Amino acid sequence: MILVGRVSGLFGVRGWVRLHSDTEPRENILSYSPLYLEREGQWQAVKVMGGRKQGKAVVAQLGECADRDAAALLLGARIAIKREQLRKTDEGEYYWRDLLGLKVLTLEKVELGVITQMMETGANDVIVVRAEEDGQERLLPFIQGDVIKEIDLEQGRMTVDWDPEF
Repeated sequence: MILVGRVSGLFGVRGWVRLHSDTEPRENILSYSPLYLEREGQWQAVKVMGGRKQGKAVVAQLGECADRDAAALLLGARIAIKREQLRKTDEGEYYWRDLLGLKVLTLEKVELGVITQMMETGANDVIVVRAEEDGQERLLPFIQGDVIKEIDLEQGRMTVDWDPEF
């Protein structure tokens, strides 16, 4: 399951809820149906019956929720989708979750560590690489062609043009 958000509040009296969405743009969460809600440790498929962007929030009616009381039972539920619901990426495009855990090597085959996190910044995305032996973290700009030379998901590695002393 791939987490894409959570039920964060109630909206109105007809069973609608507010969604905290981790998709970009945030209303993309509505394009997946079914969504899977985690309730009592179990994932339950629910159909998106309706939804829209509401100001800076996203609101939706999920499953058979017909009133506010039924919707209240969904509060706090984590929302996920299955991997196969994601669209196929184009050549040179990657989902962040696919990059996490890749070993990062320089052009000279010096191992810098493993990608532990991705961050969105104003200029470009940044990968956080943690060295396995001493825990040192490096922040590398995710600039394909310039810094990022090769990504091999099958081999679980990324090759970068980066000074290991930096």
